[in-house]
Amino acid sequence: MIFFRFTFLVLALNFLTVYNRPAGVNLRNMESFIQAVQQVEDSNPGLSPLALVRALRRTAGHDDLMTIHFLGASHNLSDTEGLEGSILNATSFSFFDKAIHHIVTDNGEERGVVLAPDGTTVALAPLLLGIESGLKAKMEGTEALGIFPLSLGRTLGLSFLSLQDIPPSMRLGPNGCWDNVEQPKVFKLSRPATLATDAVIHGGMDGLLLGMHLSKLPASEQPLALSEILRGYYNFTLTEKQGIDAVTSYISPKRRQLSRQLLEPLDLHTEVMTTLTLVWKLEKTEWIAQDSGLGKAVQEGLNTFMHRYLDCPQIIPRCQWGAKASRDTPIPLSLPLKFLYVHHTYEPSAPCLSFSRCSRNMRSMQRFHQEDRGWNDIGYSFVVGSDGYVYEGRGWNHVGRHTRGHNALGYGVSIIGNYTATLPSRHAMDLLRNHLALCAVNGGGLTGNYTIQGHRQVVNYTSCPGDSLFSEIRSWEHFRG
Repeated sequence: MIFFRFTFLVLALNFLTVYNRPAGVNLRNMESFIQAVQQVEDSNPGLSPLALVRALRRTAGHDDLMTIHFLGASHNLSDTEGLEGSILNATSFSFFDKAIHHIVTDNGEERGVVLAPDGTTVALAPLLLGIESGLKAKMEGTEALGIFPLSLGRTLGLSFLSLQDIPPSMRLGPNGCWDNVEQPKVFKLSRPATLATDAVIHGGMDGLLLGMHLSKLPASEQPLALSEILRGYYNFTLTEKQGIDAVTSYISPKRRQLSRQLLEPLDLHTEVMTTLTLVWKLEKTEWIAQDSGLGKAVQEGLNTFMHRYLDCPQIIPRCQWGAKASRDTPIPLSLPLKFLYVHHTYEPSAPCLSFSRCSRNMRSMQRFHQEDRGWNDIGYSFVVGSDGYVYEGRGWNHVGRHTRGHNALGYGVSIIGNYTATLPSRHAMDLLRNHLALCAVNGGGLTGNYTIQGHRQVVNYTSCPGDSLFSEIRSWEHFRG
């Protein structure tokens, strides 16, 4: 009991040190959170990651009935009597509570989320609950029963039910944008929030992946410190010699691929229904028990979830990579389209391997297209990086400037790099061939019998998309000569 009192006191005092700074220095990014966690660990050698995530849960007040059902009440896991008034409610300690406690304000600001180094936004609460569930199963030698319900299942299920009067496609999300990706402080959503915003789903997927991984560690292997678990997943470095294709460990750009591998074998409908039944029993939520359309709503919601978060690639929005506004009113496309035109950027000639580099490349291309070529905007519909993500150009609904004479007939998608003599990463090509195209078909952007063509096939005097990439796409299913 003395150990836990000391642990919690150290946790609080260290976060007081980290976060008691001028407001301009308090950045809402993953690295700031990891550094704060590491300071706690450094000042308390031997602190287990399980004890630390339990203390974090206690501080953020995340002891709802389902969490207690699976993980136990945090105030029974450490003696915190008398600490609330002197530490937990201290003004200088408020940032720590805000870092984890998830809310959406009336003006659409989402709090309790952080910007990850890969350019995606992650809610910390479901991430930490998934990690705690996995650590508990590993350290106590028990079955990992709570990982899916706590990280994803409850949020998805309640989101499906709470908005049955709107189309299924609107019952999840939305995404949003930061005020500044270099110094993020405010994250604003693009439309009214559901219970399962993109950030909550990202945090849930990450919590599920890391929790399952930790729960299955060999008996002889002890889990790493919490800061190392987080840093290994979010703060990685890709190189041209060891690109994303060669990475076998869990890293955040692979969250959708890894989540699909984990979730596809499950009967997700049964998993979510079971979770909702538990919510009803624990919380006496009568409206769940009385909902005759429960099963249908869950299935519709899961179809949307699978399409948006597992079939579709993660698309980094324009505001996230720093796009300038179009110089004119965008012209709407008449959907669905029949063609997908493949390009390479040629310049930049090297693959981009990080969010910061890909974003700079996108800004450079937009500047060249607007200022040197006199176009209204960046020409491409979408651009694929080698960092694991697709970047929004003119997007799904607006005519691009990518394939002369054919701009209104298809999407123009370019892969960053020069692929005259080499191929893009397998992962980048898979994003284009199997995920972006499937997303377009299922979302009504492309016809089911769409045609893939290289830029050179329809425009004279260009070698785009490069000899190597063109040779590759000739083997793709929808390619037509």
